[in-house]
Amino acid sequence: MPEVRLVGPNGEQIGVVRIEAALRLAQEADLDLVEVAPNSKPPVVKIMDYGKFKYEAAQKAKEARRNQANTVLKEVRFRLKIDEHDYETKRKRAEGFLKSGDKVKAMILFRGREQSRPEQGVRLLKKFADDVAEFGTVESNPKVDGRNMVMVIAPHKNKSEVKTEQNAQRAATKAAAREAKAQAPAAE
Repeated sequence: MPEVRLVGPNGEQIGVVRIEAALRLAQEADLDLVEVAPNSKPPVVKIMDYGKFKYEAAQKAKEARRNQANTVLKEVRFRLKIDEHDYETKRKRAEGFLKSGDKVKAMILFRGREQSRPEQGVRLLKKFADDVAEFGTVESNPKVDGRNMVMVIAPHKNKSEVKTEQNAQRAATKAAAREAKAQAPAAE
């Protein structure tokens, strides 16, 4: 005799009933019998409008997709003999990428005889990793890739955390602006 745990149309617990009784109650209410937890023992079913159930499930999925943020791999390229000012510019650029939750791929391009000195490339990339350590950690150590040397740095905060913080900051700024605007006429 198959039994199910039945939940009423307003979320009230009806209890464990035979499936035939559950179907009859759903028909009397002119609603559908929807299985909401198939893996539990006994399975949980709810008397509800199936179209509404599908719509709400689609809305939840859409909201989850909107809140999901994709981490992007940004690239910063160096030459082995990079000028100090150019290096600082590249470092600041990488820090900006890491702050916004993106990974940074630091790449050194070797030319000519520079390829015979990979230890200098490793030294430069280690210095770079130390300089941006406040914003990210080394995900993959320096490795030679053809005429290049590559290292990947991952941000401390992932993209969705950064997005949440930015939204909270924006909301706080708007609230402060509204507050200031509301008090401006009162001061006159």
